[in-house]
Amino acid sequence: MKRPPWLERLTTRGGVLRSVAVLVGGTAFAHAITALALPVLTRLYSPADFSVLAVLASVLAVISVAACLRLDVAIALPESDHQAFDLLVLALACAAGVSMMCGAVVLFAPGWFASTIGRPDIESYLWMIPIGVLLAGAYSALQNWFVREKQFNLIARSRVVQSGASAGTQIGMSGLASAPIGLLVGYLLNTGAACIGLGYQLVRQQRTRRNGQGINVARLKQAWKDHDRFPKYSTWDALCNSAAIQVPVIMIAALAAGPEAGYLLLAMSVIQAPMSLFGTAIGQVYLSRAPQAYRDGQLASFTKQVLGGLIKAGVGPLLLMGALSPFLFGFVFGEEWERAGVLVAWMTPWFVMQFLASPISMAMYITGKQQTVFLLQVSGLAFRVIAVWLASKLPNAPLTEAYAVSGTTFYAVYLWLILRSVKDKTSHCPTLTPNEETH
Repeated sequence: MKRPPWLERLTTRGGVLRSVAVLVGGTAFAHAITALALPVLTRLYSPADFSVLAVLASVLAVISVAACLRLDVAIALPESDHQAFDLLVLALACAAGVSMMCGAVVLFAPGWFASTIGRPDIESYLWMIPIGVLLAGAYSALQNWFVREKQFNLIARSRVVQSGASAGTQIGMSGLASAPIGLLVGYLLNTGAACIGLGYQLVRQQRTRRNGQGINVARLKQAWKDHDRFPKYSTWDALCNSAAIQVPVIMIAALAAGPEAGYLLLAMSVIQAPMSLFGTAIGQVYLSRAPQAYRDGQLASFTKQVLGGLIKAGVGPLLLMGALSPFLFGFVFGEEWERAGVLVAWMTPWFVMQFLASPISMAMYITGKQQTVFLLQVSGLAFRVIAVWLASKLPNAPLTEAYAVSGTTFYAVYLWLILRSVKDKTSHCPTLTPNEETH
């Protein structure tokens, strides 16, 4: 069978197709485990239990996305392996520092924190936050190191380990402890098990010892200086981006009557599966090759090729899922989960836009548009929070519907800005220092 033209074009650029296939295969197997577990979990745990998980997961997502001060996403960019390894060390150190700060808040002011987010019932589970932040930050840094090394088979295996450890724990603990704890511990293991696996592979590799030779404070300072745009700008826009997605979930959990946040979590988990299957894999391969494409003056054409592949590979399944979910959710997950199927239909346009924009979003950083992304993310956070707040004042309070519409609007604007940035001939790659340009 002849391959589609867009796949042929991607294949010509150093085995992109092969890299995507490895990641998609591992991700597909991991999602198969999760998909098989979800109908079981929705019968073992109630929507109220999922609501507790939604709140804790949202808090962790907001903090952990910037735990490494975004030095984790910079790891794939330098031409020098030594400087990339220095960034890995800095990213892990930042994750540990942020985790300790979270631990201090949880230790000394747990009641205040739980009350501030409007869910006093999660106070007894807050001890998981510093652990989750450390694991998520470390996993992101390690994953980006192996993306740089193009060891996509390791990343694919780590995803299978993630899903297996998480699903097994959540099912196994359902009858051993108070209801939500199994969901929460399994969620932590989703990153924890994979983090241990990638960390072991890092330590045992000879390249690690070679890249770590001669590392000192001066080298770390230089790596920080060469990439300080990431802590200065990318940290804040990542926080705003994550907060724009997660803060409305916390608001919905606090403002909506009943387990609305639990329905929302299940809906997002299901609709994100096809996104993760192709979008995350293609995004990581894009990140591993886009810096060189930029240096070669080919970033615009490479980005358009990847975007075309995304449109062909994923938009159709997302639209089909949105159309069928209102009719299938009650049968698959149990009658009490029918509301989640309706929410999937509302969120489908949002996730289509996100599916197209997110994998190629690093183009904004490669072309030096950190300030633009920061302003966009701040505006997006304000827009989406205000949308949910205004919806709470309307009859029947359509909070989740307003959240979905605001997401569609935001990611449509984001995609437009990404495509515009790769056409800008005046941008300069912020990751290239004078020394690196001479290599």
